[in-house]
Amino acid sequence: MRFKDVFSIIGPPMVGPSSSHTAGAVRIGRAARQLLGEMPTHADIQFFGSFAETYQGHGTDLAIVAGLLDYDTDDLRIPRSIANAEEAGMTIVFGRGKGIFSHPNTARLTISANDKTVILTGVSIGGGNIEVVSVNEFIVKFTCIYPTLILSHEDRPGMIAEVTRIMMREGINIGSMCNDRKGRSGEAMTVLELDSAITRELMAELEAISTVREVAKIDFSERNGKGQ
Repeated sequence: MRFKDVFSIIGPPMVGPSSSHTAGAVRIGRAARQLLGEMPTHADIQFFGSFAETYQGHGTDLAIVAGLLDYDTDDLRIPRSIANAEEAGMTIVFGRGKGIFSHPNTARLTISANDKTVILTGVSIGGGNIEVVSVNEFIVKFTCIYPTLILSHEDRPGMIAEVTRIMMREGINIGSMCNDRKGRSGEAMTVLELDSAITRELMAELEAISTVREVAKIDFSERNGKGQ
C-alpha cells in the first residue's frame, strides 16, 4: 500500500477560497499544460456539476487558467491569471458542459498549441487532490501525486514488457500503471506513476521504442517561480 504525504491529506499551500474549487482546479489545468508541453494558444474549458454552478464565484476559472500557465497552487499570480494568459496570447473559452460527468467537480479541457491538441478530463476530489480520468479520449486514471509518465503507443505484443524492463534496468519502481486502447492493434495509452524523478534520459530511452509515438510527463514537484 502506498501512503500519501501529509500535504495530500490536509491540502497544499494555496491561493484561493477552496481547496476543491481552487487548488484542485489549478492542478487539473497544470496537468493538461504539462502534457501539452508548452503554454496553449487556445483553451476550451468546460465545467460540470458544482464547478459549472460556482466556477466564477469560487475562482475556479482563474485557477484552471493559472494551471495552464504552469503556476503552482500557492502562486500569487493566480488572481491575475486570466489577464496574464490573454496578454500572453492565449484565447480562452469557458462553458458549462452537458451530459454525464464522473464527479460534481469535473472539468474537461481542450487545449492546443502549434498543431498539437490535448484533451483532458479531471476531477477535484477534495483537499486539493485530483484524479485525471481521461486523456485524448483514452480512459485512464491517475492522481498526479507522483511523477507520471504518459506513453502514446501502438497496441503491440511485448510493449509493456519492454517498458518495464527499462524501468527495472534503471532501478525505477512503478507505483501504479493503467492502460487503455482504441482497438486491437490500434492506438493505445499507458500511464505509469513512478517513485523516482523522470529524467530526460529516461524519456529518450522510452521514445526510442519503435512502437512508442510520444512520451510526456507530469511532475508537480518541478515548481515555477511565484509571482510577487
